[in-house]
Formats: sequence, C-alpha cells, structure tokens
Amino acid sequence: MVGRWVEYISGGCVVSLATVCPATAMTGVLTKTLLLGVATLALLHTVKGAEEDRCACITLKNEWDGNYDADFTASTLDPFHSYEIILTFDQPVDSLDVWQGSYEKIDDTHIRIYDDDIAVGTGGIVDFSFQVHFSGTERPEIIGATMNDVDVCDGGPRWTTLFPFTNPCGETGMKPYDYSQALCMSFLFYEAQRSGHLPDTQRVTWRWDSALDDGSDVGHDLTGGYYDAGDHVKFGFPMSYTATVLAWGLIDFADGYEAAGQTAYGKEAVKWATDYFLKAYTSHWEFYGQVGEGGIDHGYWGRPEDMYMSRPSAKIDEQAPGSELAGETAAAFAAASILFEKEDPSYASTMLETAKELYDFADQKRENYHNSITDAAAFYRSWSGYGDELAWAALWLNRATGDAAYLTKAQEHWDEFNLGEDAVQFAWDDKKAGVYALGSLVDPDNTQYETALKAFLHYLKTEAQYTPKGLVFLDTWGSNRHAANVAFISLWAAKYGDQADAQANIEWAEGQMNYILGDVGHSFVVGFGVDPPQRPHHRSSSCPIPPDSCTDGWAQSQPGPDPHVLYGALVGGPAQDDSYTDDRMDYTHNEVACDYNAAYSGALAALIEIN
Repeated sequence: MVGRWVEYISGGCVVSLATVCPATAMTGVLTKTLLLGVATLALLHTVKGAEEDRCACITLKNEWDGNYDADFTASTLDPFHSYEIILTFDQPVDSLDVWQGSYEKIDDTHIRIYDDDIAVGTGGIVDFSFQVHFSGTERPEIIGATMNDVDVCDGGPRWTTLFPFTNPCGETGMKPYDYSQALCMSFLFYEAQRSGHLPDTQRVTWRWDSALDDGSDVGHDLTGGYYDAGDHVKFGFPMSYTATVLAWGLIDFADGYEAAGQTAYGKEAVKWATDYFLKAYTSHWEFYGQVGEGGIDHGYWGRPEDMYMSRPSAKIDEQAPGSELAGETAAAFAAASILFEKEDPSYASTMLETAKELYDFADQKRENYHNSITDAAAFYRSWSGYGDELAWAALWLNRATGDAAYLTKAQEHWDEFNLGEDAVQFAWDDKKAGVYALGSLVDPDNTQYETALKAFLHYLKTEAQYTPKGLVFLDTWGSNRHAANVAFISLWAAKYGDQADAQANIEWAEGQMNYILGDVGHSFVVGFGVDPPQRPHHRSSSCPIPPDSCTDGWAQSQPGPDPHVLYGALVGGPAQDDSYTDDRMDYTHNEVACDYNAAYSGALAALIEIN
C-alpha cells in the first residue's frame, strides 16, 4: 500500500525507494524495493554463474546426466487469476517439463511458465515442480525469476508484520472503564474496515489494498470508503449515517476527543468516508450509493484483498432518485464541513456545496432509495421513510451555513411527516431522535424539539424494554448498537439540553455504556476489557495470512479465536434475556458494523469529558 514498505537488508544497507546503497553493498546480492500493492521494483544482481547465485525461490532436488528436478516456491502480495513466470538461466537449456501450467522457450537462457486458470490470494503461495534438460557439462543455474513482472528471486515478497498484531492503544488507568483506550480502539476498527488503497498511516497491518477495481463497471473511480460489516459490500446509506454521527461526536464532544488524543484519528475516519462520497457524486444529482451485491458478496467467506466476485455499482439519479440516501449523505457532508472548516476550508467548502445539491435532490426528487438501488432493499431498506433524513439534513445545513431558510425547511418536514411522534430509537434508519437533539440546539426558540427530546429520553427510562441486567433493549439485531446510540443522545442532552435532567441523563447513559464494556462480567468490545469477544462475525479478521485455509471453510467453523484481533469492534450484543454466545456465525448477536461504532465513539468521548 502507498507509503508502506517491505525492506530488504543487502550488505548492511536497508533499501527503500528513498535509499541509495553504495556499490560495495550490492555485490553478488539481490536488492529490491517493493511498494506494497504496486509492482514497483529496482533490481540489481551480479551474475556469477555459480551455485550461490541460484534464486532462493528455486530448490534443487535431484540431478543426473543432463537433467535435474527442482521446485519453484514464491508468495505474492497481489491476488491474481493467472501468472507468468520468467526464469533466467546462466547457461543454455534445452527444454523443461512442468506439471502445473505450461511453458515456452523464449531463447536458450529464458523460459516462460504460465497458467491462465489459477486463483492465488494475497500472501498466497505459487509452488510447483519442474525438470530441466540441458546439453552442457555444467548445470544451468536459475539466476533470475519474475512472477507477473515482480522479481521473486529471493523467494518472493515476505509478510513483514509480526503476528499477532499488537494493539497500539495503551491503557490509561481510567476507572471504572478505560474509556480513552476504548475510543482509541474504536478507530482501529474503522481502519480494519477500509476499502481501496490504504494510507501510510494505516495501523492495522493485517489489512492491505483491496477492491481497486470498484467502479470500473461504470467508468468511475469508486475505490475507497468502508466495508459495511462482516462482509465487503459498500452500502452508502449506513456509511453516510456513520460519517454524520462520527462527525457529530467530534464536534460536540471535542474536549473528550482531545483528552483521549483521538481527534486526528477521528477526523481521519470521517474523511475516509467523505473522500469516497465525493468520488461517488459523479455529476449533478448522480450519486453512487452502493458497490457490491449483497447476495453475491455474502456467499464469499474470505478477505477483501482476495475478492474476485462481481462488484456492481448502483446509483441514484434524476430518473431513479433516492431521498434517504441523498439526504443522509447531505447531512454527512454538512457535518463534516463544520469539522474541517478551520483546518481545510477548501475541502469544507466543497463538501458544503455538495451537501446543498444533495439536499435539494433529496427534497425535489422524492423517492425511497431502495426502489432505485434495489439490492439495498434486503439489507438496508429505510422503513422509517425519508422524512427524517430530509429534516436531519436541513438542520445540519442550517448549522453549517447559518441560513435560516433551512430551519424553515426542517419545520416543513417536521409537519409533513409528523416527526414529533413515535421515536423509539436512533439508528441508521430512523433519525428522529437526532432531529430532536440537533433542532433544540440550532432552533432553541422552537420548543417542539426540546419537548420531543425530553419525551424520548423519558420513554427510554420508563417505558422501553430492558434486559434483566439493565440493557435498554430496542431491537433484537444489534442490541448493543441501539443502546450505545441512545446513550449518546442522552449524554448529548446532558451537555446541551435541559440541565435539570443532566445528572439523570448522564447516569442512565453511563449505565448503558458500562453494561457494554463489562458490567455483566465480560466485554462486548473485541480486544477490550475482561473476556471480550474473540470470534466476531467478520470475514477478514477470521482469515489467516497466508489465507490458504480461509475459503475452504476452516475460518468459519474452527472453534478458536479469529487469527487477527479486531480491536475496538462493538459486537451486536445479547438477546433480551442477557444471553450471549461468542459464536462467529451468529450475525444477529456477534456481527460488527461501521454504524455500530459511530454513536458508541461519541458516547465514549462524552464520558471522557465527564470523568
């Protein structure tokens, strides 16, 4: 990946693209530089025609008059469907026999071996035997070898990450739970969910570049963004909610983020989404809201680095609009424009102008987005409709611009869609509780927002269902996620709402978060606290490196922990009776998702401020 290097020691000189080694360090040795994910190399090799110059990827087995048997073994950092191997000999050869693939003689000292029907994943091994036939008196040594234009004479790219991956988020000693460490780890989870070219700031080193062809089916660059959950689809609707809510927490609990040292990581997480959204907004009122198809994707258990399935791109436009998707993405851009206004005003301005266009698109071309991106209907259909997203986007645009016209629009949406009624949760689908909170901040003279917010919080404390041990139980699927989401709303209200209720709102929210972090005797956050989940429903962390045993079913069914710790990921959570099993295949209770960690992160920042 860009900026991340595999370094080779050559005569005491560590080689990278920025390093020039003295000539004496290069004598008789192979040195190369390899930019991960890109076949960029510089090769210097002194051919001596002696056995010590034989490529490390070649193992000699047997030799007799004019013949010898050997093995070729090399690993790869890039997945491929076919290979072309070029072997360079120091003396002429007559012919080869190969038992995997085919070969052709280029000239007396160069042989091409190829196989057009083989799938090798990232970190995978190409391993085969062959026989060399020659007429000379000396054995022809293989002194050069490339595989798909990458030199593998030293045995091929080697994984430099030491396993197991070490958690870079240290303990801080905060009690009763280390909210700062948990917040730090939450952004490790977002790094693990990244798609596309990974940056040099990437800390989760068992992830690599992936899905680099996204958008090629429609002629646009749609690389980047986040994989949704334990799968590899990029669902734009929950991803935009994730960006909005992450930005909200960074804006309104900035002191908590600063105290934990996580502001930069939080902004980076938001920008990873908004950069992708800007690419996905390909022309006026045309926005690509999904890459990948749910059914096809869910049939594949493997790492995103090794995907070969079709990943179709789907959009909304004037002929096939989608108000929930356009409205939520407008909210994400507006919130992010506030977040980046001071440090990158140009970027913030671009996002804000795009937010205005997308809001107008959502409002003027009204349609449920799953009718246009039909694959989303089975996974992220918005059952609450688009009225909440219209009001939510209008309020964020008012906060970002100060334009009172957006308050007028929010009021119109409130009245048209009866948004003051029936709020029972806050999540990727239903934003009404967020409308109450944000509206009370930007339109304080309009008491409808504050009244609705207080009624919602009262409902949570007195009427909502709970597990026997105290988790507010708003949905069977991802119960922890829903509890963390409303804990965030409660903590926000404690800071920005009616101060008469502040202490009660803090205590209630803290109880919900502490349940998640360990009050029931175990943590629900991977890698955090006491007895955390070890088998989240998450494909890439379940796959070892090299991934030879991933796609054969081992990774799904093996009883041990996932080979990689998915630090910071909040799993779905318990059933209504508090029961929970750390089962990799239980996607209802043990899957993870980007939206699960969004309000959870903001709630942690709020608790850091309080403590």
